[in-house]
Amino acid sequence: MSKQITGNYTYEVYESTDTLNKKDLELLNAAKFALVNAYAPYSNFNVGAAVLLEDGTVITGNNQENAAYPSGLCAERVAFFYASSQHPTKKIIAVAISAKTNNQEINIPVPPCGACRQAMAEYEIKFESPIRLIMSGEKGEIFISPSVSNLLPMLFSAKNLGK
Repeated sequence: MSKQITGNYTYEVYESTDTLNKKDLELLNAAKFALVNAYAPYSNFNVGAAVLLEDGTVITGNNQENAAYPSGLCAERVAFFYASSQHPTKKIIAVAISAKTNNQEINIPVPPCGACRQAMAEYEIKFESPIRLIMSGEKGEIFISPSVSNLLPMLFSAKNLGK
């Protein structure tokens, strides 16, 4: 006999950057500034991420592509891994993500890929605290999720490894 489990997720939708609070807008602007230095000659899809630490420090990252496609890294992991390597005891409070392409204007929020969701969720577990996600395109609506795990049902964790 089986049972069915149903899940759902919740996020806030903001019409534009004009409706964001000052802190969220500053973090999103840092992500948009970071995407300018992305190295994306193959996809032409530039992504920037800005991580906010508990002490107010902001760490940015951008995607770095490689001709051997799996060898590149997404902006979110670049920012998170740098934050963790330089500030290993500081809790990550929030992350903002934005993207731009040379081919067309992105008018919808860009969510993190599955690999980045998994990597970011590790820090929610490590610090036992949710990480707010602020997602945008170049223009248009902004989505804010109260946590990474909100967007990653059935995440893989140390529990799955028997730890």
